[in-house]
Amino acid sequence: MDSSFSLSYWRDVLLTALAPAIWGSTYIVTTQFLPPDRPFTAALIRVLPAGILLLLFTLRLPAYRDIGRLLILSALNIGVFQALLFVAAYRLPGGLAAVLGAIQPLLVMVLIWAVDRRAPHNITLWAALAGVVGMAVLLLSPQTVFEPIGIAAALLGASCMATGVWLTRRWQTDMPVMALTGWQLVLGGLMLAPAAWLFDAPLPTLTATHYAAYSWLSLAGAFVAYGLWFRGITRLPGVAVASLGLLSPLTAVLLGWIILSQALSSTALVGLAIVLISVFVVQRTSARAR
Repeated sequence: MDSSFSLSYWRDVLLTALAPAIWGSTYIVTTQFLPPDRPFTAALIRVLPAGILLLLFTLRLPAYRDIGRLLILSALNIGVFQALLFVAAYRLPGGLAAVLGAIQPLLVMVLIWAVDRRAPHNITLWAALAGVVGMAVLLLSPQTVFEPIGIAAALLGASCMATGVWLTRRWQTDMPVMALTGWQLVLGGLMLAPAAWLFDAPLPTLTATHYAAYSWLSLAGAFVAYGLWFRGITRLPGVAVASLGLLSPLTAVLLGWIILSQALSSTALVGLAIVLISVFVVQRTSARAR
């Protein structure tokens, strides 16, 4: 493999990996620093301001032929996914939600195999399966509470994100990444607005902590992270991008250990190692396949 390609590929991997690492803070920020029981409002505040900022920076309109696809991508990647993400975050322990979300790489592989008629590399498939197992070892425990609505939200959210990753790669447009990101965030935010108005209670008087938490979710979790994520989708294989999503729950665990003093058992450390090895193997196999 050409050395210049190798350096470029791994630089793209590292930049894309920053997005799920930032998203890993969602659970702890939601449960510790946001007003309770307002999932759609949290999702709306996260994506809409960031999308408006990006559009102000780019000032780029989508081509007429791309509008239909852009609406579908906005729903899958932002509107529906963010709503389900926060429903799961409010209803499930972070560990269980993370394990369910870890099926995303496998779903991307199924779409590539079933629709694109390209069978995944055996090593990639086994590495992705190992990542799910490692996440379960890392996070599940006998005390885990299985809440049906939260479980359904986490599974549907993973399905939406996997389909969004696959379609974003399949439907590449001429729009710059920042403009594509901005339009998806704005359109997804507009889709969330009716749900926030109909189903969530009005926000209480916000404290400085609330403002800081919402600002982090919007500026880091949407403005920066989605820009890096969609950039990665245009440059990396779909399976490679999806496998990086495992870094989100991994970050959530580390933040719980650092900030909330949550213990990590020796079994959990084994699971952590399995997940990291899984992500690396998928990236390396994808690089060689390129």
